[in-house]
Parts: sequence; structure tokens; C-alpha cells
Amino acid sequence: KKSDRHLCGDAQVTFAFIEQHASTWPVRLMCRVLEVSHSGYYDWRSRPESARSASNRRLLDDVRRIHVGHQRRYGSPRVHAVLCAEGRTTSRGRVERLMRRHGIRALAGRRYRPCTTDSRHDLPIAPNLLKQQFSAALPNTVWLADITYLPTGEGWLYLAAVLDLATRKIVGWSMREHMRTELTSAALMMATQRQRPGAGLICHSDRGSQYAAEAYRAQLADMKATPSMSRTGCCYDNAPMESF
Repeated sequence: KKSDRHLCGDAQVTFAFIEQHASTWPVRLMCRVLEVSHSGYYDWRSRPESARSASNRRLLDDVRRIHVGHQRRYGSPRVHAVLCAEGRTTSRGRVERLMRRHGIRALAGRRYRPCTTDSRHDLPIAPNLLKQQFSAALPNTVWLADITYLPTGEGWLYLAAVLDLATRKIVGWSMREHMRTELTSAALMMATQRQRPGAGLICHSDRGSQYAAEAYRAQLADMKATPSMSRTGCCYDNAPMESF
């Protein structure tokens, strides 16, 4: 039971809740469920509002305004920062206590993870020539290719890389803000210009549309290279590149 003479903050919040819902449930029932005395509630109602309570009420109104105005995604640190920017002088701890006491929480957004492989297309698919035999006697005989993504302060960047299976060296790479065929073609072009491979090179990748696109296949044909592709959804078919 709470002291009626020296109400703690929790009791004041409880009484405020009862007053707010008095038209929905009986006051005596709420007092019994919330374990406060109904006489203490009526005494609280008749008592003039303290300066601290009035200050908290005004601050709570501002906290709720900021929280709703930012799609309920702001927690106490960001709400406090907005209050300071508006010229309000209050501590971060006070904002945190108010938000916790009134159940105001930041919504947890679902973490976005981009998908780099889209094999749902009607483009030609090359056979899997490696069949998980990841060995090459000489450089520039088998290349592996893939796309990954990197989170940055300005959004996602996509990295296409080409790995020489014999040396495990990245021989070509390209980075863009998108995953169009230009990304993979630029990485393959860098590898070709740096390594000057001979005819018969095997270029293995997944079945993504960037590697099955006509422009990429034409680039391989100009190099006299043979395309090879993993099975659908099988990362083990390109394990060394996945490891990188």
C-alpha cells in the first residue's frame, strides 16, 4: 500500500491511470486491482498539483509528441536530443524514467539484409563444371565470382569480386550502389585486363541474373572463357568464394 501523505512517483502514476480510465472501470475495482486505497485516490484528486508533477506532465506531453512525430522509433537518447534542440533543459535520465514509467518504447525495426542472388529468371543457365572440385594446378585456369554487400553510413554498397582458384587471390573487383550486370561485368573486366588469361578459362558463379545476362555471357565469349554455375540455392558449389 502507498502512503497517502507522501505519495511516491509510482502511486501518482497509478492514480493518474485510474482517473484516466474512471469512465471505463469502477474506481474501487481499479484501486483494489492496482493495490492502492480508494481514499488515497480521492485525496490525490482533491490535492493541488505540485510544481514537480506539473513539470513532469508538460514534459511527458512533449515526449509523446516527439515519439509519435518520429513514427515511434525514437528511444530516450534521441527524444532527449530533440528536446535539447528545442531548448528544453532536462536530463536524459528524467526522460528515460518518464518513458519507462508510461510504457513509451522505441519500435524495433526489422533488420534489412539485401539479397544478392536472384535466380528467378528465364536466362540461359550454364552447367556446373566444377562439381565442388576446388583445385586448380595453374593460375588463370579457374575463376570464381560472386557478389556481397557492405553496410555503410550512407546505405548499402555492393561488391562483385573475382577469385583465382589456384592462388586464392582476388584478381578483379567492382563496387556500386546497385547490383545490375554492370557491377559483375566491371569486376570481370578488371580481372581480364590485369591477368590476361588464355583461352579455356572456366568462370564459375551462382545463377544470379547478373551472371546469366547476355552482356556478361558475351564478355565471357570474347575472352574465350567457359561459364559454369552452381546449383540453385547451393552455396557449397562456390564455397571458396563464399568463404571470402
